[in-house]
Amino acid sequence: MQRRRFGRTGLELSILGFGAGAVGGLMTKGAPADQERALARAIELGINYVDTAALYGNGESERTLGRIFKGRKPDVVLGTKFRLKAADRSRVADAVAQSMDESLKRLGLDHIDLFQLHNPLVARDADDHMDVEIALNEVVPALHKLQKAGKTRFIGFSGVGEPAAILKAVDSRAFDSVQVVYNALNPSAGASMPRGAPGLNYGRLLERAQAADMGTIIIRALAGGALAGTEDRHPLAMQAVDPIGSAPNFAADVARARTLEPLVRDGVAGSLTELAQRFVIAHPAVTTMLVGYSTLDQLEQAAAAVEKGPLPHAAVDRVIAA
Repeated sequence: MQRRRFGRTGLELSILGFGAGAVGGLMTKGAPADQERALARAIELGINYVDTAALYGNGESERTLGRIFKGRKPDVVLGTKFRLKAADRSRVADAVAQSMDESLKRLGLDHIDLFQLHNPLVARDADDHMDVEIALNEVVPALHKLQKAGKTRFIGFSGVGEPAAILKAVDSRAFDSVQVVYNALNPSAGASMPRGAPGLNYGRLLERAQAADMGTIIIRALAGGALAGTEDRHPLAMQAVDPIGSAPNFAADVARARTLEPLVRDGVAGSLTELAQRFVIAHPAVTTMLVGYSTLDQLEQAAAAVEKGPLPHAAVDRVIAA
């Protein structure tokens, strides 16, 4: 599987990552044997980035990986994420350190490769939505301490919240990586926002990250599953998925996804999900794309899609214009 440079870290990540989150649900609610087979197959396919978070299944995703690792991480790059509560604002450094220790305990490891802030970034602090200034002035120094202690090699953040705050964090160059919302329903992180499209304008975030020499991890590549073109959900999957930066609700995202079906009928891709995945990896500033899995078949399908390569430029233009 193709690997791409992960910004200034010196790492090379597979173009497809292994998302261990709750939207797909396999790594939070699946049978243990299926979870083990899925991770082993992902590695066999050449996937070398695994992404989890303390929030996924209230720690269950990290515990699942810890059970599989048995104290020895395979030859993959492992990233996890932490989210601070409003009550943590008076003790940011201690809360960040505590989050790390709790994640390491669940994972059964003494260090990870990438530790990422999971709070949405905003201009005005409220609940778990974090003022970007707190992130830059308090969270980043705490993360640097963890780096010096050898508990994480690199630091990143999840690019959700208000676009202006996200772009400010990117332009600060304080982080090594950013998770980017980028998909065929909202391509604004990598192209001009389509006229009349609902959702947030991420202001060509991918190019800004590339200029800052940051690694990029694409999230919501399938818009929470909407780009499958159906509201049906696998039993393991999260049954109600709120859009991030796209339409007002999931049903509206599904309806917009179906407007892309003519490209499939024209032979641009074999399915809507393949179209969506190959659209994402067509952007040169994308390092790796996360897909959350409910079944082993979904993993196989995603790997087969990326092996076909990026969509041609003309097809990318058609997706954006649809």
